[in-house]
Amino acid sequence: MPLLHDGELSAAFDHAARRYDLLTAVNPGYRADLRRSARRLRLPGGGRGLRLLDLGCGTGASTAALLATAPHAEIVAVDASAGMLERAAAKPWPPGVSFVHAPAEELAGVGGGFDAVFAAYLFRNVTDPDAVLAAVRTALEPGGRLAVHEYTLSGSAAHRAVWTAVCRGIVLPAGRLVGDGGLYRHLWRSVLAFDTVPEFTARLRRTGFRQVRALPLPGWQTGITHTVVAAAPDVRQETP
Repeated sequence: MPLLHDGELSAAFDHAARRYDLLTAVNPGYRADLRRSARRLRLPGGGRGLRLLDLGCGTGASTAALLATAPHAEIVAVDASAGMLERAAAKPWPPGVSFVHAPAEELAGVGGGFDAVFAAYLFRNVTDPDAVLAAVRTALEPGGRLAVHEYTLSGSAAHRAVWTAVCRGIVLPAGRLVGDGGLYRHLWRSVLAFDTVPEFTARLRRTGFRQVRALPLPGWQTGITHTVVAAAPDVRQETP
């Protein structure tokens, strides 16, 4: 099965939205790991006076993680799936949190001037990661921070094997059970097809980010899921 892209992928997420929180709750540490990655942005003062972008917010788990680490910030949460966004926006949020329906490739309509961007489980799902990274760099204030929370394999054959075993034993059967087998097959294969950690950090540097670091996450996801943190240039650069 080929990977899903663009509108086809958004439609698959629309279909899965109603059951998405239930399935992610089965993943040990899912929400705790998101909060860990959000804290790695090292936002000062609980986010007071900061404007943050949650890019690819899904049903709002990443938004909640960002809010937990920066409760005083303005947070703009964006997703390409109307179904996922509807589930996220229906949850209780403070006035500083807003939701925008837009693909990651079209950030011009969202605006800029963000002090930090949090992107969870996003980049392996976009058709052109370099273009999205360039758009993120433009949307960030000079020196602004980026944290990418993603299934980025270490490159070890053992970690690839663990990921496939988890998918075949748990993820794919659960996806078929709730009628979203296609989306969860995409999840499995998109991780195998996406950048390894060294490849993704190199991609960030090529796109103009600096201070790039990959940080592991604990538990069964060690070597499978990472937080990659980086900073935009200190001087505004025009996107080519």
